[in-house]
Amino acid sequence: MAAFRTIFGCLLFVVALATVGGLLSTPVRAESIVGFSDDELMDGFQKTVFGVEYGGASAGSAVKKFNGAVRVRVINLADKDRQREVAGFVSRLPRLVRGLDIRMARPGENPNFTVYVVDRADYVDTVRTDVLGSTHGSVPGQCLVRVYPGSLGIVRSTAVIVSDEGNSLFRRCMVEEILQGLGPMNDNAALYASVFNDRSRHDRFMPFDRAVVSMLYDRRIRPGMTRSEVGVVLPRVLADVRRSVR
Repeated sequence: MAAFRTIFGCLLFVVALATVGGLLSTPVRAESIVGFSDDELMDGFQKTVFGVEYGGASAGSAVKKFNGAVRVRVINLADKDRQREVAGFVSRLPRLVRGLDIRMARPGENPNFTVYVVDRADYVDTVRTDVLGSTHGSVPGQCLVRVYPGSLGIVRSTAVIVSDEGNSLFRRCMVEEILQGLGPMNDNAALYASVFNDRSRHDRFMPFDRAVVSMLYDRRIRPGMTRSEVGVVLPRVLADVRRSVR
C-alpha cells in the first residue's frame, strides 16, 4: 500500500493479523490499571495513538479522533446476524470512556461509523467493494478498519468484521477494529495488556485500553496535536483518567 503524504485527507488502515490460537498469555495485572505506572500508561498512549499499521510516518504524526458525535450502523452480510452483539458493545462505550459520545444511529440519522459483518468467503469482496472502492489490490488481515481523518477530526470510519470463524475471533475483531476506528490506530507487540497488540489473546475492552481511549477522548487532547503537544498535558489527563478507570 502506498505511503501517505499527510495525516489530513488521507485514508488509513488498521488490520488484525493474528489468529486467536497461540497468542500471548495474560498476566494478572492486566485486569486493572492500578498495577501500571503513569509512564507505562502514557507510553501505551503514545504507542497506539501515534503511528498506523499501514501508512507512512507522517500518517501517524498527529492525534486522530472524532471531534463530536459518533453514530454507528451495522450492515450484516453474514449468515449469522451479530448486529445485537455490535450494538451491545457500542452501547457500553459511553459508560466506559468519559467524553466519548457514541451510540447506534437512529432512523434518519447519518452514520459516520459503518461496521460490516461478513462471512470469511465475502471478506475480500466486501473490503474491495465497500471499503477500497476497487476490485483490485491486496486485502490484508483477519479483519480491518479504514479511517478517514480530516483537519478537524476523523470524518468517518468503516470496519469489516468476520462472523463465521468463531466467537473469540469475532469478539476480538469487533473490539479491536471499533476501538481503533475511534483513533488509536497502531498495534504494538510490547502491549501485552492490550487488544492493540496482534499477538495478545484479549477479546474484550481491557482496562489498559480503557485508559488509553479515555485519555484520547479527554477534551484537552485535540485532533492534530503532535507528540510534543500531547506530552505537555498528558500527565494531568492521566491523573483524571485514573479516577474513573480501574
